[in-house]
Amino acid sequence: MKSDDFYKKLRATLLETTRFPTDYLYKFIVPTQGESVKEIEQIFDHLGAVITTKASSKGKYTAVSIKVNLPSADAVIEKYKEAAKVKGVISL
Repeated sequence: MKSDDFYKKLRATLLETTRFPTDYLYKFIVPTQGESVKEIEQIFDHLGAVITTKASSKGKYTAVSIKVNLPSADAVIEKYKEAAKVKGVISL
């Protein structure tokens, strides 16, 4: 899980560079085995997110890209924090 300092810096950067509401693109790498892909998808359920997945060449990992319209920098960070709880997730 990322530190509070990381999220503070991310929030400051988002506020400086992004006009909200905006479409935000999340990218995650998760293990293909288990429920990780489903768990990531459920975090963005009912938000109108466009989710695409692509398995790695050996099938061990899955890349998950999620484009979703969010109202604020805090909403972006909230979703990152929720995703960080998924076992084996890597946020890009």
